[in-house]
Amino acid sequence: SSKVLEAIENVIQGVLQSLAQNKAPVLTLANRTDWRNIEFKDSVGLQMIPGCTAKQIRSDCPQSAKRFALMLKILSMIYKMVQSNTYATKRDIYYSDTLLFGSQSVVDQIINDISCMLKIPRRSLHVLSTTKGFVAGNLSYTEEDGTKVNCTCSATAVTVPSNVQGIKNLTSRAKFILIVEKDATFQRLLDDDFFNKVSPCIMITGRGIPDLNTRLLVRKLWDSFQIPIFTLMDADPHGVEILCVYKYGSVSMSFEAHHLTVPSIKWLGLLPSDLERLNICKDALIPFTKQDENKLASIQKRPYIACHPLWKKELEIMAASKLKGEIQVLTSLSSDYLSRVYLPNKLQFGGWL
Repeated sequence: SSKVLEAIENVIQGVLQSLAQNKAPVLTLANRTDWRNIEFKDSVGLQMIPGCTAKQIRSDCPQSAKRFALMLKILSMIYKMVQSNTYATKRDIYYSDTLLFGSQSVVDQIINDISCMLKIPRRSLHVLSTTKGFVAGNLSYTEEDGTKVNCTCSATAVTVPSNVQGIKNLTSRAKFILIVEKDATFQRLLDDDFFNKVSPCIMITGRGIPDLNTRLLVRKLWDSFQIPIFTLMDADPHGVEILCVYKYGSVSMSFEAHHLTVPSIKWLGLLPSDLERLNICKDALIPFTKQDENKLASIQKRPYIACHPLWKKELEIMAASKLKGEIQVLTSLSSDYLSRVYLPNKLQFGGWL
């Protein structure tokens, strides 16, 4: 707490010194949207390079004056929360003055900017993000307030905790963790009692692009149990993008990569080569849009693809076919093909990359 308060005080002191010298105050932070500021390390993922280019948020420039004011406003809110040891969600901050902030995304971006500027992880700023992820399977833990959570006996999934850092006493007999891209597939596997049938496992979904808490939980489970982590994604550029976020992180959160990435994550499916291998009917697949083509081309240029010749091959198959396959396409073979045949075979015979 004292580190956070001191960091905020230093920023405000800088603002006051500029004003005392009749200069327009400026906030400086690393430019975290520029790929030139990012390096790829196999052991960490995408991270910011030391001495990367910075951007300035000026108080005397019409384009950035409002952002400057909003950053100071949110800094003051964070300061009060850290002082009083209280927490708020990003949504709480937005609803404290919707007219001032204008939209939730403005608040989200500013909080990430503040975290990057202060070089302090977001959860240490006492700002929680609303969780959208679910977890199920062979896992139990105690939440920060002492609530015991048992995912093992639950027929329904448990929401990923909003303060992952605070959970303790994690216990599990799971042999592996399965990250599922989509909620619908996750619920289907839950209905099929998949996490008990093959061997005990933990299933997680971020319901699309994962939120911070889901990523933190995946990392915490990896640190706690060191068991294999597999991903089940759609065979399309969007699915590959989500897999890369779990494994190597995102450009926008690269300043926090050490806490969020698990580079040992494996791509279990749905692989583009599986679509050919299983003779999935072309009519069941979806043609690429221009957006899909652009997304795939940008993924193929990323530094980590060069380290994965087998991934490269899969992306080339996808690019050549210009067709995408959702996980649900397996139901064209049989209604429970995913849980009864596809996943057990993959896990038994090592069909992952």
